Amino acid sequence: MGFHEQYRDFVEELERITPEGVRIEWSGDTLILQGRPSNIHQLNIAQVRRQFERYAPDDYLPSERSAIVSPDGSKGRGPDLTYLPVEVLSEPGNKAPAAEALIAVEVVSPSNPGNDWMDKLHDYAVMRIPLYLIVDPRQQTVTLFSEPNHDRYHTRSDRKFGDEIRIPEPFGFTLSLSALVPYQD
Repeated sequence: MGFHEQYRDFVEELERITPEGVRIEWSGDTLILQGRPSNIHQLNIAQVRRQFERYAPDDYLPSERSAIVSPDGSKGRGPDLTYLPVEVLSEPGNKAPAAEALIAVEVVSPSNPGNDWMDKLHDYAVMRIPLYLIVDPRQQTVTLFSEPNHDRYHTRSDRKFGDEIRIPEPFGFTLSLSALVPYQD
């Protein structure tokens, strides 16, 4: 059994004993434990999800609990929102192959913004997630990354809360950013 398989087994055992509401992610040999998100975080995800649901392909559903895992098992990330095929969500467990995800959406945490802006940006590109949308209530911005290649995305589009941002196919719609809420100081 290789290192990544042993590490994945360790993470699965840790998940069994971790308290409800704590999410575990991994990148290489680094474990990231995250607690429950704030009300503003949850509100912003709900506002984004509501719009995406209207345009998602018929055989895909939203997931806020699935871990997206790289083919070699070296990375496992739990986006705040992703869209996965119904057949993948019908399988036991809470892990999905990264190749099945259409998008990863993250709302930046005020306590650890580097995780979304640097670590996940790198990992989602490596895992070839076609679209990565970052909602940053600290800066009141939304950034869409697309066209992953190796360890980076080649296209970036930035907008402010209150504006709109175009989401490409397979969704193909304009996401309104008018209902997003900034963090309170």
